[in-house]
Amino acid sequence: MAPNLIMTIACGVIAVGLGVLAALVRARRWVLVAATLSAAAAAGAAYSNAFWPMVLLGLLGLCIAFTATNLLDLGWRVRTAITAALCTLGFLVLWPTLSNASGGKLPVPAYVRDNVEFRLVAGLDLRGGLRLVYTVDVDEAIKDKRDSYYESMRRELATLFGLHQGDESPSEEAYKKLREKVNLEAPRRPANVIRLEVLPGTDPGKIDERFLERYTGELSFTRSPDRRQLEFQIRAAVQTQIRERAVQQAREIIHRRVDELGLREAAISTRDEDIIVEVPGEDEKSFATIREIISQTARLEFKLLDDQTDFFGQVRATAAPESLPEGLEFYGEVAPVGLDASGDVRTNQITYAFLKKGEKETSQEALQRLREWVATLPVPPDREVGYELEYRTVDEVTLKQEEAGWRTYLLKSRAEITGDMIRDAAAVPDQSTGGFGGWYVSLTFTEQGGRIFERITGDNVKRRFAIILDGRVESAPVIQSRIPGGHAQITLGSPDPEVQLRDARKLELVLRSGALPAPISPSNEQRIGPTLGRDAIDLGIQGAIGGSLLVLLFMLIYYQRAGIIADVSVVMNLFLQLAVLATFGAAMTLPGIAGLALTIGMSVDSNVLVNERIREELALGKSPRAAVEIGYKRALSAIIDGQLTTIIAGVVLAQYGTGPLKGFAVTLIVGVICSIFTGVVVSRLMFDLWVRMIGRQGRLDLG
Repeated sequence: MAPNLIMTIACGVIAVGLGVLAALVRARRWVLVAATLSAAAAAGAAYSNAFWPMVLLGLLGLCIAFTATNLLDLGWRVRTAITAALCTLGFLVLWPTLSNASGGKLPVPAYVRDNVEFRLVAGLDLRGGLRLVYTVDVDEAIKDKRDSYYESMRRELATLFGLHQGDESPSEEAYKKLREKVNLEAPRRPANVIRLEVLPGTDPGKIDERFLERYTGELSFTRSPDRRQLEFQIRAAVQTQIRERAVQQAREIIHRRVDELGLREAAISTRDEDIIVEVPGEDEKSFATIREIISQTARLEFKLLDDQTDFFGQVRATAAPESLPEGLEFYGEVAPVGLDASGDVRTNQITYAFLKKGEKETSQEALQRLREWVATLPVPPDREVGYELEYRTVDEVTLKQEEAGWRTYLLKSRAEITGDMIRDAAAVPDQSTGGFGGWYVSLTFTEQGGRIFERITGDNVKRRFAIILDGRVESAPVIQSRIPGGHAQITLGSPDPEVQLRDARKLELVLRSGALPAPISPSNEQRIGPTLGRDAIDLGIQGAIGGSLLVLLFMLIYYQRAGIIADVSVVMNLFLQLAVLATFGAAMTLPGIAGLALTIGMSVDSNVLVNERIREELALGKSPRAAVEIGYKRALSAIIDGQLTTIIAGVVLAQYGTGPLKGFAVTLIVGVICSIFTGVVVSRLMFDLWVRMIGRQGRLDLG
């Protein structure tokens, strides 16, 4: 029988039993009805294979049922139920980790292992991991800055020559007329230069001081004697700032991506133009995912296609066959180019190039060959070539497909919308009729991006609009109508739903964490051993364990039976702390172990305050029950005040610290919060039980 069905039956039996009790016990009927409903909901969750809702609802039902008993008073029953529920949850969370640590001596059922994904693993300093070194292409960041000035100059020149008015971007027709007056060029190399030439028949006096002043803050320029040629260059100080900012931004974005993956103990640092990422662990599969997520630039752009120009048709007519790369073919297609005056769709017959992937060639190698060939072509001004990966069906029965090669598009160079106009991204299942269980990424634009997207789609109905990610065309849909609302979607290229889901989730992660300011490339990679020597690790762990045991032994000797309660609450604190850290997916480092040892001492401090307060009340002649009641009440404010200051210090360390320091801070914060709970709730639970057992005339043994 399937495990979820077994749990469904078990929860159902508990629900039926509680329902019978609710019918029989009138005094506790409504409490038992609530417990019955919780247990029934847990059965439903188990049937739906929703593991954690089943656990939480089941525990809630049992806790409510326990409060309906007559054991001691209601406050004690509530505290006992909460403590038991947290212990159960903590054990479930830690069970797989404890099983791994014991080498399988503590077996864990497959049902629990499959549904409990939380693990507490050793950090980089304890067991080693992977060191990745990436180099930031800062020249690309400088080129982006240069290109933004280029676009600004184009708009300003169109206005200067009376070809455009208003705040909107100039039309394509205005830019075409501008090219008849001036030649504005942003060359591939060098990436920090813009060249401006005033063509014959145009007055060079139009390029006046007012125009130049707009750009001389960050640009220097030289001008020819006839005043017709200017060359702008980004100043050296500005280039240095761009480099530093690009590296810092890349580090922050990689840090966010690593955090999104749950690798909060990863250490990320910079060295010149290099970013060094050190990730603890041994799983090569997870390392491959980390490499892919980190290196993806996530540069998202929306660009209109120039389907009115048959550029590759001209190339096919003039190119010599021997100059074409192996596997290149030309194909024709009919592309929509807008609406005519009567509202009918206009079309144009255009040509595109398709490069078939070689038999022993990867898709990236094929793309590189195609890019190298396109680089030799005379691409029109303000145009660029885009590339899309195409697939072919290899099995007509299963409809399995594989990568076939790359096709080209002629794009307008200007990006109408960029990734910085995206507010949010989410992987969403495709519910359309032809979706077949596929996935796509839903985008939500910022307010400005939504306005631009609505305007672009309204002005270009029945034209193709390319969605480009990291230089690859993901899709080139036809704009059917104006799209208001600030939403769009990216359909992933692969026809396999599982691959779509994987790619959609990765794309969601990188878009939400932000695009890198410039591409990065791996420059070094190595597996590393523990950064601490084995002797240092052993001595550090022995010191932490030894110090903790001495604290527990002192409490036992000094407070005797009350010391047992203190020790139980301290062990409970350690248990809950490890469970919380496991839910974070934390890696345990030596500073983290030090944090655990420190919080053990701090949690004992709470018990010392409580015990001394109880002693004072007993010395004044109070009964054991009254002494415990007053002792906890008067010690509570001191406990919270003392722990609150530690939490504040931990928050500051967690905010500004990195790597092991951040791990220490997180461990400290979690430990302090758990110590407040165990020192105030768990120990009080045992004290209340003790004083009721010894009665009013009994004696509390506090040493």
